[in-house]
Amino acid sequence: MASEKYELECRVNQLRKELVQIAEVTGLNSHETICYSQKLDQHITNYQKLSYKNRKCC
Repeated sequence: MASEKYELECRVNQLRKELVQIAEVTGLNSHETICYSQKLDQHITNYQKLSYKNRKCC
């Protein structure tokens, strides 16, 4: 589980960087920016769920 959490954390950080780059190029309201933002939200939610499970179990 620790490796899954680490992988999710890395993916969240990568998506965050990509989102900033896309937003700078296409604008905050572009379809691409919104899609990246939604994808990032999904990954953050998964990370939070995994973190919550780890706390609850221990």
